[in-house]
Amino acid sequence: MRPAPFLRPNRRTSNEACVTSAPKSATRTEAGFVLIAVLWMLAALATLASIYSSYTVNTAAASRVPDDRVQAEASIRAGVEMAVFRQLAVPDKARLARGGFDLRVGRTGVAVRFRSEAARIDLNAAPADLLAGLFTAVGVDSSRAETFAERVVGWRTKAQAGTAANAAGADGKDDKAAKEDKLYSEQHMPYPPRHAPFDNALELSLLPGISLAVVERVLPFVTVFSGRADVNVSSADPTVLSALPQMTPQILGAVLNARVSDPGDGRALLELLGPAKSHATAERSKAFRASIAVDFDNGRHVHAEVVFRLKDQGDKDKGDKDQGANNQGASDQGDEEPYELLYWRDDFDGPMQSA
Repeated sequence: MRPAPFLRPNRRTSNEACVTSAPKSATRTEAGFVLIAVLWMLAALATLASIYSSYTVNTAAASRVPDDRVQAEASIRAGVEMAVFRQLAVPDKARLARGGFDLRVGRTGVAVRFRSEAARIDLNAAPADLLAGLFTAVGVDSSRAETFAERVVGWRTKAQAGTAANAAGADGKDDKAAKEDKLYSEQHMPYPPRHAPFDNALELSLLPGISLAVVERVLPFVTVFSGRADVNVSSADPTVLSALPQMTPQILGAVLNARVSDPGDGRALLELLGPAKSHATAERSKAFRASIAVDFDNGRHVHAEVVFRLKDQGDKDKGDKDQGANNQGASDQGDEEPYELLYWRDDFDGPMQSA
């Protein structure tokens, strides 16, 4: 019997093994790179989706801003017109010097609070002693208060025409306008005094020596729209009443207490003022300032301040003749409107500031 042939095991050399395993390792490496590339693509797509979602949300929010503004303006105007209707619906003597009400307009709640503009001191009409009293009432010492009052009067005083008139006024005294020009020049102001009525109460900040802090304290109590040299005793703020010459804490307390019990009796309040009534009146003004708060259903809040003037039938017949030099109207209205807008500012215009 022939012996079986010797079978050697089929052993591959190390080189053969490397050659065989190399394609498998390369395949795994390529698969890893593909996986990483896929993951990066998915991350990029997720980022793009997030950016697009944020863009969509922001675009939707931005598109609501014009809608909110249109709704806010409609609500503010509705509040003004309702205040006008309430005032014109009663006789002149029965009209309120101050009041308020709430109403609903579309998707907003509207709160309106209004007050006669005669409750404020008019920068273009008030005498110097009343102006000085106001500066004193807001914390300025008496000597500086008188100086500030002189600056206000000097700003609005019309310059005399002609060389001789610039040297002396019609009454023989030195011309106040020429003195004011000299003062501005000596203090190196980059502009002269206007020598014309204030267009806006914020022009107080242009007067030399009056700091912005003082202007901010005074703004809530002054106006350029009433055209009156006196203030309404029935609606004026206690700070304004304390600015009246010869006012004392005792008189002020008595007037405020009487105003709470019977706010409509202006003549009785004038009697209580006694010697302090020289720059006070019980007459009602046709100009009113309304503070209007608009609350949206989506939680947004808008505030506006509007000054308007009532137009009775006689005023409508006169047309635009009675608008006055201080009328810096926020919008033009025809004679058929029962009121005219003198000032309008809301939160869409920037930080609220009184005119």
